Amino acid sequence: MEFIRVNNIEDPLFAKMHNLLGEIFPPEEVLEFELWKEPLEDPSIRVFVAVHEGEVVGATEYRYYPDWNIAMTDFTIIGQSGLGIGRFLAKKREEDLHRLAQENGKTLFGMFAEIYNPYEREDFAFGGVMAMNPYVRREVLSHLGYKRLDFAYVHPSWKNDGEAVEGLDFCFMPTDEQVTEIPSYWIVAFLSDYYSVLPNKPQQWLDMVDGLKQKETVALLPL
Repeated sequence: MEFIRVNNIEDPLFAKMHNLLGEIFPPEEVLEFELWKEPLEDPSIRVFVAVHEGEVVGATEYRYYPDWNIAMTDFTIIGQSGLGIGRFLAKKREEDLHRLAQENGKTLFGMFAEIYNPYEREDFAFGGVMAMNPYVRREVLSHLGYKRLDFAYVHPSWKNDGEAVEGLDFCFMPTDEQVTEIPSYWIVAFLSDYYSVLPNKPQQWLDMVDGLKQKETVALLPL
């Protein structure tokens, strides 16, 4: 299996990856094809596909923020079961992020991720791929070391229609397992930067961010 970076909307691998995105995720979670042009060309956004026998069978998007020494996992897609795709993508991503942190003269502090909460919302089909079932994914991410940040989370729809997307938790995986809380200003700064591409913010999101600004730290809870 190959781990190949995609940084051009004209790359045939990107079209295959975008098709896979549409098969796996609900529409409000998928950015339109043409709107990927700038993100793919952004050197700070790292999009890789897992290619098996010429086909895109998985993908991951993530980014490293050198000023904060933290990362964000945007998504991980497993398109087929029985190929070890999840482990393959996780290890390759981990190796790349630790290398980027070392180049920054640091040890990676940790990584954010949005994680579906099937106990709150169960209408996730995820393309019929059982490995992408939200119950399975939640347990896998817990095994990896992700913790739930202690606040009610929503995010703006990627349709940029001003709607709030619920049914997720915002989580953080500290490299040091002894870490039990993180500064709230990190969360505010990160989310403000991450969703800056979407001008139509729902009021629920704005209220959430305002609430975070009133706190000094946010606790990390079991997932």
